[in-house]
Amino acid sequence: MKASAVDLRRRTREIIEALDRGEEVTITYRGEEKGVIVPAKRRKTRRVSASEHPAFGMWKDREDMKDVHEYLRRTRERKLP
Repeated sequence: MKASAVDLRRRTREIIEALDRGEEVTITYRGEEKGVIVPAKRRKTRRVSASEHPAFGMWKDREDMKDVHEYLRRTRERKLP
């Protein structure tokens, strides 16, 4: 598909639909090609469990954080005047 700079403003929906169909859109300005818009690659995403994240459990061996509530209470006490 070809579209002028004016078409970008006036026919945006049609241009987006062309991209959804996998078409490339050539942009022209005063009859001269200025660039090409290509459709984004579709990413296949999958849900990942929090336990699969590399940071999961990174503080599991810290003795001062065994009780989270107590750790937060002590941390907050130190910051108060």
